[in-house]
This record gives sequence, structure tokens and C-alpha cells, in this order.
Amino acid sequence: MLTSKERSFLRSLANTLDPIFQVGKEGVHEDNLKEISDALEARELIKISVLKNCLMDAREACHEICDAIGADPVQVIGSKFVIYRKSKEKSKIELPKAKKRRDA
Repeated sequence: MLTSKERSFLRSLANTLDPIFQVGKEGVHEDNLKEISDALEARELIKISVLKNCLMDAREACHEICDAIGADPVQVIGSKFVIYRKSKEKSKIELPKAKKRRDA
């Protein structure tokens, strides 16, 4: 689960990304999930678009994909969404650390 600070940092990185996958009329299926999982392992942060002829909206598709492959949703805007999953082998993105609270 991402904190709001981490999510904000990832949103700023995703601004320049182009969608590399599309969810179409058939929705999300096993082949898509495998490709998305492989892309997340390589890139950690990806943007996906949902086509107009898809029966589910972007939020539904985002949650279905994230639940199936163990990713974290970062942002859903219109017909596009961004997801993140830390790479198991070669992590590229260093998330900001939470500041420790000082109790006086």
C-alpha cells in the first residue's frame, strides 16, 4: 500500500509516460495480465488506457488488474490509469521516505 507522499511522487513521474497497454472490448484477460506483469517487472511504473468500446471503466479495470497481479494503483484520470509495482530483481524507482515524527 502506497502512502500519499509516495503516490504523489509516482504521479509526477507518470506525467511524461505514454500508455503502453490498452484494455479493449474483451476487458482484462490472462494474456494481458502476463504482459502487464512483465512490463511492471522491467519498468515498475506504467500507464494503461481503456478504450471507449470497453464494457468497464478505467477505475474498474485498474482495480481488477492490480488485484490480479499484486500492483498498487497510483492514479486514474479519464480513460487512463497508472499502476506501480516494485521490481523483484532490479528496482529503478526510489520512493521517498516518510519523515519520522518527533514527539516532544
